[in-house]
Amino acid sequence: MPTLSTSTFLLASAEPALLAAIEPVLAADGAHVEVYLSAEAALRAFTASEAPTLALIDANLPGMEIGQLLAAASVETEGRRFPIVLISDTVTQEWVDRLAEGIIDDLEPRSADPAFLRLRLESVLRDHRRSRELEMLREAATLNAQTDHLTGAYNRETMLAMLFRETDRVQRMKSSLCVILFDIDDFGHWNSRLGTEACDDLLCQVVARTTRLLRSYDLLGRAGKDEFFIALPGCDNASAVMMAERLRSEVFSEPFRVNGDAIRLSACFGIASSRGRSPVVVLREAEEALLTAKDEGPESIECAGDNPEPKAAPVSFLSPSSGDELLAW
Repeated sequence: MPTLSTSTFLLASAEPALLAAIEPVLAADGAHVEVYLSAEAALRAFTASEAPTLALIDANLPGMEIGQLLAAASVETEGRRFPIVLISDTVTQEWVDRLAEGIIDDLEPRSADPAFLRLRLESVLRDHRRSRELEMLREAATLNAQTDHLTGAYNRETMLAMLFRETDRVQRMKSSLCVILFDIDDFGHWNSRLGTEACDDLLCQVVARTTRLLRSYDLLGRAGKDEFFIALPGCDNASAVMMAERLRSEVFSEPFRVNGDAIRLSACFGIASSRGRSPVVVLREAEEALLTAKDEGPESIECAGDNPEPKAAPVSFLSPSSGDELLAW
């Protein structure tokens, strides 16, 4: 937990008497104190790479209205929040509102006794730490409810909800969206041969390799034990087929390592285009395309509807650059 002795304080005031009274209190136990004489300088410090542990701001700070400074700080520092203590001898309705909104964390008079000010700042730091811990716990609980506990990919329910959201965007913006459903070939064989723990490791490796190929706004979910689906906003059928070919060649062509063995996996892919239709319908089409691909054999790619381009030949079973002795089915 941050303490006064391990903290970096931002002190913003242009009044020499106030600086002379407060700065020694902050620095008494070795804390680092950065002094700023204007609102513009304080705002620049708020957005610097190293955020302060706590900021004390004089309500009479020159340069801009203090309410404007607080509003700008709230916007600019979103995601890297630190407590802000306002120094003022008047308690206005504006300051009460800012306290209620969480824009500021405490309000202290200019004439506060040094010992009392130290106690108040320590209390603010404790409250801030507890608030951050609760926020992190809430985020973790939300994430756990949305993701598959093994692989970290979105679970089926969350993925379907996100697909409905993306479909709304497709309908509004007349954009494209494709879904790729892929299933690892003969995974039941590996489960019986290697055991559940080793196969869980394989699934995690598949998700990790797949994630590296996706854009930040692509979605990856786990549809079943060895079945996954990807949503590709802004992609048409041709682009989705190209992505499936990349997955086939960059995820599955190289051997996976588990318990000292090199395992060669493969997968089949089914692709369907949204065209603004219900995600339930699109997923059903992708499932049908996947069944067709599995009938064609390992490493097949099938696109629902018209196939945009002839598919490339499957990747080589053994990578020519690999000297590994691969376990294979």
